[in-house]
Amino acid sequence: MLELYKQVFESSYDGVAIRDADGYGIAINKAACRITSYPESEFVGGNIKDALKKGIINDSITLAVIKHKKPVTKVMHIRGSDVLITGSPIKNEKGQVTHVVLIIRDIAELNKLKIDQILSLALKMKHHHKDNMKIHEEIPVYPDIIAKSPEFRKILAICAKIAQVDTTILIHGESGTGKEVLLNFIHRLSKRANEPLIKVNCAAIPPNLLESELFGYEKGAFTGADSRGKPGLFEQANGGTIFLDEIGDMPLDLQVKLLRVLQEFEITRIGGRKSIRVNVRVVSATNKNLEQLVNEGRFRQDLFYRLNIIPITIPPLRERVEDIAPLAYHFLQKTNKKYGLTKRFGDDTIQLFEDYKWPGNIREMENLIERLVVTIDHDDIQWSDLPFLHSPENPHQRTLKKTLQDLEKKIILEKLREFKTTRKTAEVLGISQSSLVKKLQRLK
Repeated sequence: MLELYKQVFESSYDGVAIRDADGYGIAINKAACRITSYPESEFVGGNIKDALKKGIINDSITLAVIKHKKPVTKVMHIRGSDVLITGSPIKNEKGQVTHVVLIIRDIAELNKLKIDQILSLALKMKHHHKDNMKIHEEIPVYPDIIAKSPEFRKILAICAKIAQVDTTILIHGESGTGKEVLLNFIHRLSKRANEPLIKVNCAAIPPNLLESELFGYEKGAFTGADSRGKPGLFEQANGGTIFLDEIGDMPLDLQVKLLRVLQEFEITRIGGRKSIRVNVRVVSATNKNLEQLVNEGRFRQDLFYRLNIIPITIPPLRERVEDIAPLAYHFLQKTNKKYGLTKRFGDDTIQLFEDYKWPGNIREMENLIERLVVTIDHDDIQWSDLPFLHSPENPHQRTLKKTLQDLEKKIILEKLREFKTTRKTAEVLGISQSSLVKKLQRLK
């Protein structure tokens, strides 16, 4: 029976966690770790009062339940995510609270409702919860995948589907947006998951060496060649997946040979005469506009069409604001663990992260956080530690009026996307339809 209870605990879609009457963590399931970015090792044995002091949480359901001896439901902000938590007391025969059971739900996954509308729109939230259950089932969870934003979750849902077929994929995105992370996600879900995954950066290999690296060579093919010959990366990837990163930098003469691979699944080694069959899936990526390169004569149009069967565009981090805080806490936790440190973010840090444009995207954030963790002498990472705050884009230099305008615009556009019509949106926001229309015209 105990084993059954453990299985039920871990299979719950909602997060479940248990604390004792002194506020110490007893158990937490995988769903709760995923939703809150709270590692099990930190929760179990950790005290709720310490979490409050460190700023990991902004309130305590556990203490409220112990105080009032009845269930308590609140919306809380934990490591960048808004979560809906219901705490229920477990009492002994004397009516004393011995433990608190916490049921945790990710509001972003439920329905994107704001805190002040959760109760009034409870029925609608229930409907959205069912829809999001379906989305969650379609998107497997992996430790390095952070997907709170609707845009990136849609991309993952598409990738989960196309992973099952062997069609060619072209991933487009700015540098540092996570193209290789998406590749790994697709490969792990594919039928080729247990076969090789070979990664090639076409821009990092000199053009005169790229052909021999990709297609291999026979013995004596050129001066300095291995006397035994060498299989190319396409042969090494046989049965699996080959990833051609920075495909826009591939020389035109090699593009012809790649086209043959995609058409006939055959390669010929340098210095060789016989064709060698290869069974590979080709995934390519670029941060360049390949259509523009085609128009300029720098990329073959027929190859572009072959590569672009399934195009996937990853939005830059500045367009995935919901992902910024969870990513920041993920990298902070990862870096702390790497160096055995306990650094944490100060009160304003995450807001500043969300205001920053991140031209280097996720890679820039990861590198910045690691640099801060290992270089600052104090435990709290404050706004004064962030180098980009000294630029003209310093979010603290914005006026109150501009800040309020930005907040109003964000809320209006979110509600308009959710409720579709200006009439319903105005009703939810508590203003007239004509006022909403005027605001929208002003915001354009």
